[in-house]
Amino acid sequence: MDHGWEFGEAVRRWRDRVTPEQAGLPSGGRRRAAGLRREELARLAGISVDYLTRLEQGRATSPSDQVVEALARALRLADTEREVLFRLAGLTPPGPGTVPTRLVPSVQRLLDRLDGTPVAVFDATWTLLTANAAYDALMGDTTTWQGNERNSVWRYLVGPGSRAVHTPQALADFEAGIVADLRLTAARYPADRRLRRLVADLTANSPRFERLWAAASLEPRETGRHKVVDHPVVGRVELDCDTLIIAGDDLRVMVYTAAPGTEDAEKLALATVVGTQALAGSPRA
Repeated sequence: MDHGWEFGEAVRRWRDRVTPEQAGLPSGGRRRAAGLRREELARLAGISVDYLTRLEQGRATSPSDQVVEALARALRLADTEREVLFRLAGLTPPGPGTVPTRLVPSVQRLLDRLDGTPVAVFDATWTLLTANAAYDALMGDTTTWQGNERNSVWRYLVGPGSRAVHTPQALADFEAGIVADLRLTAARYPADRRLRRLVADLTANSPRFERLWAAASLEPRETGRHKVVDHPVVGRVELDCDTLIIAGDDLRVMVYTAAPGTEDAEKLALATVVGTQALAGSPRA
C-alpha cells in the first residue's frame, strides 16, 4: 500500500475528529461536518491549503519533519498517534537530543485562553511553531511563511524581515542577542540535524550571521521587551513584548500587549479586528 495515501487518510480521519472548539477556533455557523475544515487545519499547521490538499490526496509525498510535527500539533494527537504519523511519513519520530517542537497540552491551553491577544510560540531555534489569529493580524499572515522563513534568525539576517521596527543600535543588539541564543541552543542539542542544517544555511547566506556566530558568548542574553510594530492599517503601535520560557519543553511563548486605556491599546485592538476579518475573508493560498 502507498504510504502517501496512508498518511493522507490518517490526516483526514484525525481532522474529522477535531472540533473547532477543541482547536481554539469559533464554530462559524452551519457546518457540514463536526471536524475541522481543510483551510482551518492548514492555518493551524502553518501550511497552504493547496499543500494540505495534496497531502490528504496522496499527491504530495515525503513531507518534512517540521510539517509532520505541525500537523500533529494542530490535530492535537496523542504521543502514540504522533509517532504513527511520523512513521507514515517515512520519518523517525524526534527523540532525545533533538530540539523539542511539540506543543504540549498546557501550552495549547494557554494559547486558547489568550485568544484575543497576539501570541506566537517558537522552539529553541526561534522557528515559529504556531501563532494565533491576533498575532497574524498584527504581524502578517504566518501561514504563508515556509521553510527557513519561519525562523526568526533567518527572517532578520537573510530576509524578508518583520513589521517590527528598530533603531540601528536596537536592531544590532537584537540580532546579536538572538544569534547568541541560537548558539546556546546548538550547544544543548549538538546532535540535532535540523539545527545543524539551519546554521549551515545561515552561514552560507549571511556574512553578518557568520560574524555574530563566531563572536557569540555562551551566556544568556535578554532581547528588548519593548517593540514598535509598523502595521499597514493602524500605523506604528508601541507594545510590550514578553517572552515566556517553557523550561521543561524548551519553548518560547511571545506575547504582545499594550497598557489598557492607551492609544496603543486602541490601535492594537483595531489591528486585531481588521486583520482577523481580512484573514477570515481571504482564500488560503
